[in-house]
Amino acid sequence: MATKSLDDLASDMRGIDIAMLSTKTDDGQITSRPMSNNADVDYDGESYYFTRETARMVHEIQRDPHVALAFSSKPGLLGGGGVYIAVEGQAQVIRDKAQFEPHWSPDLDAWFEQGIDTPGVVMLKVHAEKIRYWNGAEHGEIAV
Repeated sequence: MATKSLDDLASDMRGIDIAMLSTKTDDGQITSRPMSNNADVDYDGESYYFTRETARMVHEIQRDPHVALAFSSKPGLLGGGGVYIAVEGQAQVIRDKAQFEPHWSPDLDAWFEQGIDTPGVVMLKVHAEKIRYWNGAEHGEIAV
């Protein structure tokens, strides 16, 4: 088992845009959906995603903020493996538009027609508590 730092993982994660965000439904089932971090990839243990207030995941996070994120990179050329990262953490629903700005990307305007001022837009902030990673034969865990 190898030991990577959070900075090492951040470097491995550059270029990974999509994460699978998992929450728990009202009846305790696990459900997942792809979420884009919109090129906000300087990972420091916190991830940010935008969605609409009416999305089922918002209700699920407010009821139970324990979530999981799964990231994977594309395998390298000539059979080289990718990096796989599993994050367990706490999610928070943020409605304060002033906090949106540092994490907003112009690409989001395709989904939110009035940008940050789109009615009902919220930001999800996921604070990692535990991160597991696999990179070929190297694997390990980081407590954040």
